[in-house]
Amino acid sequence: MENKDNITIGIEGLVGAGKTSLCRELLNLVPNSMILHGGNLYRGIVYALMTSNVDLKQMMSNPESLKNLDIKQLMDKLKVELKVENRQSVVYVNGKEINEDNLQSDETSLNVSKIAKDADNSKFYIFGASLIDMYKKQYNLIISGRDLMKIYPKLDYHFFITADLDTRVERKVSQYQDVNKEQIKEHIIQRDKLQEESGFYKRYDKTIDVDVTDCSTPEESAKKVFSYIKL
Repeated sequence: MENKDNITIGIEGLVGAGKTSLCRELLNLVPNSMILHGGNLYRGIVYALMTSNVDLKQMMSNPESLKNLDIKQLMDKLKVELKVENRQSVVYVNGKEINEDNLQSDETSLNVSKIAKDADNSKFYIFGASLIDMYKKQYNLIISGRDLMKIYPKLDYHFFITADLDTRVERKVSQYQDVNKEQIKEHIIQRDKLQEESGFYKRYDKTIDVDVTDCSTPEESAKKVFSYIKL
C-alpha cells in the first residue's frame, strides 16, 4: 500500500568513513525501511565492464571516450540488474549475484572513481530517481551513493559522513587481510581527490555533516545519524 509519508534518507560521505555498515545499522533503527545501495549498483556496472572484453585502461586514458560513455546504456548492455532481498538492494550481472568483496575491492573502487568523474551519468540518474519513487511508495528509504542531491533533490534528509584520515585507513585495513596500510592510505587519498574533483563531496543547504571519527562501531555511527531524523 502506498504511503505518502514515507521518507528518503540520503547517505554520502568520505571514502572509508563506513557508509555501507552505517546504512545496514540504520535499517534496524528506521521502521519499515529498506536500503538502496546506489553506489553498489554503479560499482556493479564498472565491475561488469572490468570483466568484459573492453580494454579499460585504453578507455580511461581517453577522456573523450569516457564522456561518450552512457552509464545507463552500459548497464543495460552488460545486463546489470538491481534486485531487493531482505530489505536491501543486491546487484546481479547476467543473472549472477556479485558479492560484496568484488564490488568493494580496491581495483573496482578506483575504477569507479575514475569513470564516474567523466562518464555520462544523466540517464543513470533519471533511472535512479525512478527507483527511489517506486520503492518510496512502500518503504522509508535509506539511499547510499554519490551525487544523491542531483539524482533526487526531494530527499528528506541528506547526510554527509566524515571521519579523519587515520580512522578511515584503520577501518579499511580492518576489512581486509594481508593489506599494506600505506597503500590503503594512498588509495584513500587518491580516491578523495577524484571524488572532490568530480563534485561528489559537495554540500547543500539541507546537508547535515556527521563526524563518526569517535564512533567505535557502525551501530554508534548509525545512532548518531538517527538522532537527526524525525519520524
